Amino acid sequence: MKTAAVLSLLAASAAAFAPQGQQASTTALNAFEGEVGAQKPLGFWDPLNFVLDQDQERFDRLRYVELKHGRIAMMAVLGHVTTSSGIRLSGDIDYSGTSFASIKSGLAGISDIPTGGLVQIIAFIGFLEVFVMKDITGGEFPGDFRNGFLDFGWDRYSDEEKLEKRAIELNNGRAAQMGILGLMVHEKLTGDPYIINELFGYSSHFNAGL
Repeated sequence: MKTAAVLSLLAASAAAFAPQGQQASTTALNAFEGEVGAQKPLGFWDPLNFVLDQDQERFDRLRYVELKHGRIAMMAVLGHVTTSSGIRLSGDIDYSGTSFASIKSGLAGISDIPTGGLVQIIAFIGFLEVFVMKDITGGEFPGDFRNGFLDFGWDRYSDEEKLEKRAIELNNGRAAQMGILGLMVHEKLTGDPYIINELFGYSSHFNAGL
């Protein structure tokens, strides 16, 4: 009993003299462990300490950026797979007769797009960024761009279903960001982004004939 009492006193003394900054940092990180995306098997994972000693406003800003990048990446992967499978718009992209079907997939296609087309694409992206893809009315969560207009039945879901769907979107966006990065890197390294096909002996014939 005496030994246990002494050990308890020593432990209490050590805790009293523990660095306060470390305790505060741990508390700050614990504040985000219940956020969407902090799930098994990693739980809350922030190896670069982006939200270390940050408040909720900073966390919400980073989550907003992560969601937007994830959505863009999902569209990029879908577009990459679609065009690589041979599905293209009909007609021409300009008045000089450059057809959509003649434009390569992936990074190689950038040089095939006429300058006027690139300007229009960049202008359209800017329009979406400034006027459309933003929270105007004060959303339910970071990245909520409904703005009282688009709903798709969201309000009919329960709170548990909403959290599940938000987590699915977040994880799919994270996977898509890694996916489109991998496609771009392997296209530059080997000329064929779909290396899994090659590993299994099924060539993707990426941009063959273009």
